[in-house]
Amino acid sequence: MKKLLALVLALTMVLSLAACGSKPATETPEGSKPAEGGAAPANFKVAIITGTVSQGEEEFRAAEQMKAAYPEMVVTATYPDNFAKEQETTISNVLNLVSDESVKALVFLQAVPGASAAIAKAKELKPDLLVIAGVTGEDPAVISPAADMVLNADELGMGKSIMEQAKALGAKTFVHYSFPRHMSVALLSGRRDLLKKTAEELGIQFVEATAPDPLGDSGVPGAQQFILEDVPKMIEKYGKETAFFATNCAMQEPLIKTILAGGAIFPQQCCPSPYHGYPGALGIAIPDDKAGDVDFILQETTKKITEKGNPGRMSTWTVPINMLFVKAGVEYAKQYLEGTITEKADMEAMKKICSDLAGGPVTMTKLTENGVDYNNFFTLLGSYYTYGEAK
Repeated sequence: MKKLLALVLALTMVLSLAACGSKPATETPEGSKPAEGGAAPANFKVAIITGTVSQGEEEFRAAEQMKAAYPEMVVTATYPDNFAKEQETTISNVLNLVSDESVKALVFLQAVPGASAAIAKAKELKPDLLVIAGVTGEDPAVISPAADMVLNADELGMGKSIMEQAKALGAKTFVHYSFPRHMSVALLSGRRDLLKKTAEELGIQFVEATAPDPLGDSGVPGAQQFILEDVPKMIEKYGKETAFFATNCAMQEPLIKTILAGGAIFPQQCCPSPYHGYPGALGIAIPDDKAGDVDFILQETTKKITEKGNPGRMSTWTVPINMLFVKAGVEYAKQYLEGTITEKADMEAMKKICSDLAGGPVTMTKLTENGVDYNNFFTLLGSYYTYGEAK
């Protein structure tokens, strides 16, 4: 069981990536600004590879922001939307990035299936290349030896915290939406099992619901339409004290819309962040002078949810974790290449960078799998912000 709990860490977020379409602000979130570094050194560059806007807008925008912050230091590229079937393209794109002899570090987020193969090819070209992989889609035993550092949300912690938050928000029933492709992965089904176990311990009824796969015949529109139609049925069947969770990013906006309309409970998104799902679902426009202002987006979201009569029943993490990992990866690489940080996988140094970017302390731990310590695999757990409650 211990192995299974630890393994849940690796895939949950990235496999929810398929057809991810969150809508973050397009500027650096307050409390998540790049460190003041002046002009970038001329002797190195840091490369970032992310998904496209349609697959992972948060990390894509974070890469843009780091490019704007360090225009002479940062170079960027994306991997294909259908990354599962186009791993050779991912490898090619990575090699194109690192073929620039001035590139000394690579930040890979989300580290989709095939990332380890791409990293291996990059390391063949540049053995000393610093590689930081975030939100990984491969098992720890695969990605950890390939990358110098791996960053992931603490899915083990979330296995309890999501359900505990649902309980705190008044849930009596918990509906878990996923699909066979996700649940065929032991890591994702393992987290599902943890959620179910915690639900039983807390006296919450656990309901496993199967949704269409966004990579299937009906695509993203079909998966989203299913959520729009099925959530009201679930609320009618189980009541408003029902909490919902879905493993896919593209499902978050319709999920938030229908939960709010039905007065149900939403503890967090698959990728917890103030920018994931909520602005798009609630029609929140972010003016230029408020772009990247986390307090603004939290207040506006709270206002919308309160106006709709559902305060205190929907929440998220205060830290946009995918954006945080991109920015932290770049800042770590910069400090390492400048000589401020002397180790390729210094957890305390990374924790400090994450805390500084997040504007407050974060919890960071090393992954242990079945008695095996992964000294370069660090997991992060954020805190909840409940809309309609004071901070």
